[in-house]
Amino acid sequence: MPAVSAVVTTGIYCRPACAAQPRADNVRPFPLAAAAEAAGYRACLRCRPYRAPQSVAWTGPELVCRAVQLILDGALDGGTEAQLGRRLGVSARHFRRLFTAHLGVTPDGLARSARTHFARRLLDDTDLTITEIAFAAGFGSLRQFNRACQDVFRASPRVLRAKRRKTDRLVADGGLVLRLPFHGTLDWDATVTYFAARATPGVEHVSDGVYRRTITIGGDPGVLELYPGGDDHLILRAHLPHWEELMHMVNRARRIANIDFDLDEPARHLGADPIIGPFLRARPGVRPPGTFDPFETGVRAIIGQRISIAAANTITGRLVERLGTPVSGLQRIGLTHTFPPPDTLAAADLSGLGLTRAREGAIRAFAQAVAEDAVRLDRSVSLDRLIASISELDGLGPWTAHYLALRLGEPDAWPMNDLGLQRALPGNARNSDTALAELAERWRPWRALAAAHLWMAEVGQQVPVAETVRPDLLHTKTSPCRTADAADWGQGSRVAVDDIKILTDLNERFVDAFRKGSWGLLQPILSPGFSYLDGATGEVWPIDRYIAELEGNPLPTIDIDQVRVHVDGDTAVVAARSFTRPGRFNRYVDTYERRDGRWLCVHACVWPLQER
Repeated sequence: MPAVSAVVTTGIYCRPACAAQPRADNVRPFPLAAAAEAAGYRACLRCRPYRAPQSVAWTGPELVCRAVQLILDGALDGGTEAQLGRRLGVSARHFRRLFTAHLGVTPDGLARSARTHFARRLLDDTDLTITEIAFAAGFGSLRQFNRACQDVFRASPRVLRAKRRKTDRLVADGGLVLRLPFHGTLDWDATVTYFAARATPGVEHVSDGVYRRTITIGGDPGVLELYPGGDDHLILRAHLPHWEELMHMVNRARRIANIDFDLDEPARHLGADPIIGPFLRARPGVRPPGTFDPFETGVRAIIGQRISIAAANTITGRLVERLGTPVSGLQRIGLTHTFPPPDTLAAADLSGLGLTRAREGAIRAFAQAVAEDAVRLDRSVSLDRLIASISELDGLGPWTAHYLALRLGEPDAWPMNDLGLQRALPGNARNSDTALAELAERWRPWRALAAAHLWMAEVGQQVPVAETVRPDLLHTKTSPCRTADAADWGQGSRVAVDDIKILTDLNERFVDAFRKGSWGLLQPILSPGFSYLDGATGEVWPIDRYIAELEGNPLPTIDIDQVRVHVDGDTAVVAARSFTRPGRFNRYVDTYERRDGRWLCVHACVWPLQER
């Protein structure tokens, strides 16, 4: 379906759903409103196509799609076509030729149209002055703004404001309120539930269906609030120190709920699938979760490796409290800091936060790579290149890379080793890497949407998830241990059979200690900084409380099954299911580090599973 349709006899372009009914032989399709404007058509006053943001379907040429996204993000506000072309790896001439051939408009023409459309929405919806609107939309002067409005809408900004509809104007007690329209359906409840579970303490907060977060504009703090406004739009309330970057803040806010994700083509592709199809029909508005700040999401993903969601939130909150910039006056809505930038984290001391030394190094390496543009989070590179740039960093692998890519909006990102995805699948696929890989191939190129539905299905079963225990690298106690080659790990690590046996024996010692209620059995294998997460309450216990709870409280009937061991260099994870009576189960995940040739347990987490 074209983005807009122009009528040659009237010189007007409309949305496909416009009530106007011209003769079919007089209609010309265009992929973008900017292309119709470049061909000499003006916007319909009935359906007002300028009120929907411009975008292209991801089924087009990849370079063009990425370029459109970068332009809408403001890549040409302070740069040139030649600079953007170099970032995408093509010459300025070839860049313009691709745009003209596939979209019918030049890159500069698209940027100008997008600024003018955004300004028109501000004229309709807000009481900002015309001068404020000009700079909020990215124009360099009032003269540029006036000329653009005359070219696109055939009227001056003052005349356009006088013609706005009364129902367009939004009024609020504090902040600037804007509509964020979207196509199709949106399952806001699923989206906000996902963010609530993973909100960065002090930076993000979810309550009463409203998502709030702190942001930084030109070094100054601000706040965004996002909540439902109707069947076809969200409401954004922005509290900003100035309006110069408003257009780009709005575009980034749209990505939080991923409302520009095209659901029509994926629905046709996945609708008949026996696994994803029923999920899609039950919740057609589910979209892959997005992000406002890709760097923040990447750091949170690294922290969440091999520990539970609650523990990751706790550690991330400590990091923000130590290294973030305090913002006063927002405590009542759960906000206290802005997230630290890459250059701050690259040189930061992360000790004492509860991170392993491997995770500390991974965060600093990721921050340094982002600061130096070695890892690009603006979607200017292909999915494969993004995955490779992240995976080559010490301590990071394909799961982290694909998860971050999914949150960035890559439609074919697939964090296959995610434990939540595994548990939502049928049993035969859950226990076989080959079966899961075959399923994933069937879902291309919309694997991100398939992952989102599987996550929502797993949440619906109310099974807590330790985010990054990588099932493809887990070895069952009863299965033959193997030595993984470098390609399996993505980081060149090799698994020693002796390590599997040692960790399996240590796990048996843990269970024996609980049967006997004996601290003495565990003392030699717990690190001095050991911590325990109670998954039922989200509370983190220090080692002294853990010892006090264990000593003298034997559980003689405790037993375990489904033991998995994962070794990655000097870090390892042991996961299993424990039970004290038939039908009552707990899941536990213990993290180990090799220190001076010995494996020591540094963290344990346990959460209850549903009774069967």
